[in-house]
Amino acid sequence: MKTQLLCTFTDRETIDETINKVVQSYQVIFNKIYVFENKNDKNELACTYNVDVVNLGNILPGTITFHRKKQTNTLYTINALNEVIKELNDGKLDKKFPIPWNNYYNTMLVTNSGGLMVINTKLHTIINTEEWEKNHTYIEGTIKAIRDVNISGKLD
Repeated sequence: MKTQLLCTFTDRETIDETINKVVQSYQVIFNKIYVFENKNDKNELACTYNVDVVNLGNILPGTITFHRKKQTNTLYTINALNEVIKELNDGKLDKKFPIPWNNYYNTMLVTNSGGLMVINTKLHTIINTEEWEKNHTYIEGTIKAIRDVNISGKLD
């Protein structure tokens, strides 16, 4: 089985909704979603999880593919890694250039229109998707139906 690490960006207000979407959209390999927070903006969260590439289907909005350097817990995109190399190698891209991974301990390396972004992270929580499905997943409309039930248990 070939797996791919995905990252779905979210915030504290919508984290439960994001986890629900991930669990409903993918077969998460190892049943774990690692939620990281941006140390400089604790409202910004990133959910990382592995999926089977063969059964990937559609990518959720706000989701990118990631790679991970386990020794330094660095999460990165290939574009960001290329930018790191160019920054450290006088603007030249050399795929054999040695990356000083220890400089990127507990970070996410991503790019945007402004170039390379180095985001300092810390682990916020680990979600077990099997437990999540038992305790959190709901069917569309359930929340509204619960609000519409009066004390007698009948729908208004």
